[in-house]
Amino acid sequence: MKPLKVALLGCGVVGSQVIRLMHEQAADLAARIGAPLELAGVAVRRLGRKRDIDIDPALLTTDAEALVTRDDVDIVIEVIGGIEPARTLIVSALSKGKSVVTANKALLAEDGGTLHEAARNGNGDLYFEASVAGAIPLLRPLRESLAGDHVKRVLGIVNGTTNYILDKMDSTGASFTDALEEAQTLGYAEADPTADVEGFDAAAKAAILAGLAFHSRVTAAEVHREGITEITATDVASAKEMGYVIKLLAICARADDGRSFGVRVHPAMIPRSHPLAGVREAYNAVFVEAESAGELMFYGKGAGGAPTASAVLGDLVAVARNRLAGTRGPEESTYADLVAHPMGETVTRCHVALDVADKPGVLARVAELFSKHDVSIQTVRQEGRGDDAQLVIVTHRATDAALTATMEGLRELDHVRAVASVMRVEGDE
Repeated sequence: MKPLKVALLGCGVVGSQVIRLMHEQAADLAARIGAPLELAGVAVRRLGRKRDIDIDPALLTTDAEALVTRDDVDIVIEVIGGIEPARTLIVSALSKGKSVVTANKALLAEDGGTLHEAARNGNGDLYFEASVAGAIPLLRPLRESLAGDHVKRVLGIVNGTTNYILDKMDSTGASFTDALEEAQTLGYAEADPTADVEGFDAAAKAAILAGLAFHSRVTAAEVHREGITEITATDVASAKEMGYVIKLLAICARADDGRSFGVRVHPAMIPRSHPLAGVREAYNAVFVEAESAGELMFYGKGAGGAPTASAVLGDLVAVARNRLAGTRGPEESTYADLVAHPMGETVTRCHVALDVADKPGVLARVAELFSKHDVSIQTVRQEGRGDDAQLVIVTHRATDAALTATMEGLRELDHVRAVASVMRVEGDE
């Protein structure tokens, strides 16, 4: 059959692996699709740059707009990342009736509605499995396999860099700085790790997951975000003594009222008995809780050139099949139109460590303040004596606003020298 022509935007870590897989698996891909794939061109920033893969120089171009709008191009793969020029190029391709496969989580989380609208108007497919959790098949099960179910909650580790850092802090006692430097040396963290360690990457992924799970349009701006830069070796050691491990979690939860949901990214303590506690190094894992299906867990490599390229190729096969059949895949589903409620309304639990004066009545004053804000205490213990005296408290579930007000009150309470640490607790009661 006539080949389907593919334009590739970007030839970096992921793009080069996409080319490799297209070449190495050409016969198998043709058999699975029903027609061969042909690389029509590769858009790059600089033509003379040395690349990780041999490629015909005639395929390279710096004119990405001309490439994606060529009449003979059927499918566009975008792996350049960022907002622009990726948005303009994807919209141009979709407006011309092309199908698009993208790994661009930042763009989907900021302006996914524009992309979906362009796909609908241009009668093309928009697939983006590689945008969240690398090689792990996660988005398609949410979008298709669970389309007949009612997803209640999505909870997971979706950033390999931060998981590697926290895992090393837990297993070796390393400081945040030392663990980050090791992650950078091994290539798990960028030279500028801000997007990872401050939670921006995970927040973009959480927005995509929440949108699919709750059939509503969600942007990264609606995600409550906290990073891991303030986590200390002492925090990690304290959690370990209590039988917990600290992870950066993405949490998307449907509210009981059925009209709203919460979506957040922040560090949290989880019991070592919880399956997510055993997710080591740069791996990802996501729990999905559905009304009928129950608990599902997806685990695997969440980043890297080859794993991400595997997800891209899976989408490529799907959109190619649709193109040959004259059909389209699922469109964006936003019929539920739920709203994201603010973090203050989110119900959660906290582990609190207080440096206190070693005097009678301090615990009573602290307990009174918790009661004032309707925050009940599950456990409390006192550690140390004299200048080292500390109260360690774990609360029952309460709104984040109530917990925040309690922490503010504690900082002004007599005989409380400092709120040494505050950490949310997930995964048990």
